[in-house]
Amino acid sequence: MNLLTATLDDDGPRARLILRLGRIGLALAAGAATALAHPPFGILPGLLGYALLMFLAERSTSVRGGFWMGWLAGFAYFFISCWWVAEAFLVNPAQAWMAPFAASLLPIGLGLFWGTATALYRRFLPGGVKRALFFAALFCLLEWLRGHVLTGFPWNPAGASWKAGSAASQFAAVAGVYGLSFVTVAAAAAFGPLLGAGPRKARIGAAVLGALAIAGLLIGGAVRLSQARLELTGTVVRIVQADVDQESKWTPEAYRGIVDRYVNLTARPGAVTPDLIIWPEGALPASANQVFAPGSPEAVSIARAVQPGQSLIMGLGRGLSDPSAPEGERYFNSLFVLTDEGGDGLNISAVYDKYRLVPFGEYLPAGGLLGALGVRSLTHMPTDFSAGPRPAPIDIPGAPRAQPLICYESLYPGFTPGAAGRPGWIVNISNDAWFGRSSGPLQHLNLASYRAIETGLPVVRSTPTGVSAMIDPWGRIVGDQRLEPGESGVIDARLPRPTTTTPYGRFGDLLFWLAVLAGLAAAAPWSRLNRLRPTLSAA
Repeated sequence: MNLLTATLDDDGPRARLILRLGRIGLALAAGAATALAHPPFGILPGLLGYALLMFLAERSTSVRGGFWMGWLAGFAYFFISCWWVAEAFLVNPAQAWMAPFAASLLPIGLGLFWGTATALYRRFLPGGVKRALFFAALFCLLEWLRGHVLTGFPWNPAGASWKAGSAASQFAAVAGVYGLSFVTVAAAAAFGPLLGAGPRKARIGAAVLGALAIAGLLIGGAVRLSQARLELTGTVVRIVQADVDQESKWTPEAYRGIVDRYVNLTARPGAVTPDLIIWPEGALPASANQVFAPGSPEAVSIARAVQPGQSLIMGLGRGLSDPSAPEGERYFNSLFVLTDEGGDGLNISAVYDKYRLVPFGEYLPAGGLLGALGVRSLTHMPTDFSAGPRPAPIDIPGAPRAQPLICYESLYPGFTPGAAGRPGWIVNISNDAWFGRSSGPLQHLNLASYRAIETGLPVVRSTPTGVSAMIDPWGRIVGDQRLEPGESGVIDARLPRPTTTTPYGRFGDLLFWLAVLAGLAAAAPWSRLNRLRPTLSAA
């Protein structure tokens, strides 16, 4: 029996069961294939999973069946893409029992977006070669919603299947990662008609158009990269990675050693003296209130390591008194800019409070219930973090103005001004130590690098234990210098100059929305005809 072309009317209950199981397997395979197209796996033929998913939705006998095909594919996709979330629950052995639930519940929920997209596709089910555009429009519309609903979770959009810095990834400078997702899904889905019936010429024509779209991405990106000229500023940046794993970070006996690691790496002699030193998010297992308290030994050690004229960026949690808060205080995940102006100690010249918080990591949507289960201890704060104002560039002594993005915020396009008020670079401090040596830190690096391509700005990334790197405006790692998980050291590099303002920086997601609207409009006449057919037949 051909599982791709059989219908549910075949040879009785046994055949229907086999067919149903086969389609479940194919839906899971479609989602797994598309997930494996992403770095670090990089199996790009897996993008054809979108063609298979479109075909499975078409062959479903109902809208409900179309939904289940998408949900199953989405479950497989997000299970493979996001299994690393379970690592955070293994840090504390008392919470290890939650790891399987975290690894399963997240894809169960995120799969609803894929299921909704395929259900809508099956509901309207356009004909002809335009259906690949319609499928891509619906799919990417739901992907955009996934990145925005309830603060969003924009992990691994389809466009990020292309490794940042590659030729195909350069289209993000024109239309952003969501625009690249539309082209990627539409091009892959164009091969879907080859699996079905219909005029052979039309089916082959659709596949040819898909191949041409992919060729266009590769050729256009290769041309852009061939014209890329990396220019460096006079600002020398030192990225510090102390190799601090999350499991032992919060033990009292480890605290002094962690401070010494960061201080010693900061003061390490190099070929050039850095103007700016960057420590990661949550660098020290203490709050800013403790570290910056007058006369604290940590503040004294840090001040000795930073030379006059240098600036230090570091991430710490901080508490601020607020009588209106439940416990009289609010907590923020913050980035501090410290400068040594030749006096006693360090001056705090700028503070940025994280705006986009991580659900279940920095705040609990159902705080009372989940707090009772012990999930709150993941934040190491007695209450939820509070969100700061929307990201905006900050001034840094001795360096160009920078756009700060803390960890999770680097997943989001559009936080960095692309035209008026455009900064000179992006600083991304992160704590990927929660996810060990899984695929999570590697994919986070890839996603953060897309912010460089979109904006034409270099991204400087610092983490406690990988992956830390200097990323140029084309999404490439400068000089192939990167500190992997488990490595300790520093990267001294001159800050690259930004490119001219990119189309995406100027227009944002405008091209993406025009593509979605065009995809929906292209199939609208076919959808109306499908709805009218029963009426016309009866007449």
